[in-house]
Amino acid sequence: MKTVVISLGGSILIPTLENHTIKEYVPVLKKIAKSHRLFVVVGGGGEARRYISVTRELGIDEGTSDEIGILITRLNATILISALGEDAYPKVAETHSEAKKFAESGKIVVMGGITPGQTTDAVAAVLAERVRAAVFINATSVDGIYSADPKKVPDAKRFALLTPKQLLDIVGGTGLGAGSNNVLDIVAARVVERSGIPLVVLDGRDPKNLSNAILKGKYTGTVVSDGKKKPLPL
Repeated sequence: MKTVVISLGGSILIPTLENHTIKEYVPVLKKIAKSHRLFVVVGGGGEARRYISVTRELGIDEGTSDEIGILITRLNATILISALGEDAYPKVAETHSEAKKFAESGKIVVMGGITPGQTTDAVAAVLAERVRAAVFINATSVDGIYSADPKKVPDAKRFALLTPKQLLDIVGGTGLGAGSNNVLDIVAARVVERSGIPLVVLDGRDPKNLSNAILKGKYTGTVVSDGKKKPLPL
């Protein structure tokens, strides 16, 4: 079984409690897990940003705001675990070592944030390195990495293939404030560079894009790799 680590953006899984895609993601993740060793790192989404906006209004420091955001990511992870039922390990992994231990069960391992100042993308990138993943997938709200924010710049260019160095050049100016919502943060990009594990950034708004990518190699997105061979399908 090949190992897959998915960073599942909170903005696509649980943008708000009233508007979520958990029901749609459950069968997709179960299907992938039948033939792959699967780890899922869940982001905080809109709910985390709502809480963090309140902490800032109250003058609470960024580190504490980050810790509150981490709690929300773990709450989201708990909801996903519960929805996955017997297919998931019943506890949210709170460290990479725990995630590796939980994976011995053969079940889907789910985790959220770990450390203040570090996004769940960075958590997933380090996890991919620790478990020697065949691929690290970032399922987000855009269909790849662009030269600029495509939501603000209509003619921004989407890259089909980037080297890790090119990725670093693109994300180097992004911020690390609590609740940061960039396509990928600088820490994750540096881990991708040092690990050599291929990164695929794809549109996660339709859950089927994820299974089509992993199982069929059919997707629109950006591959970050030193090699020219596409890492999917597995």
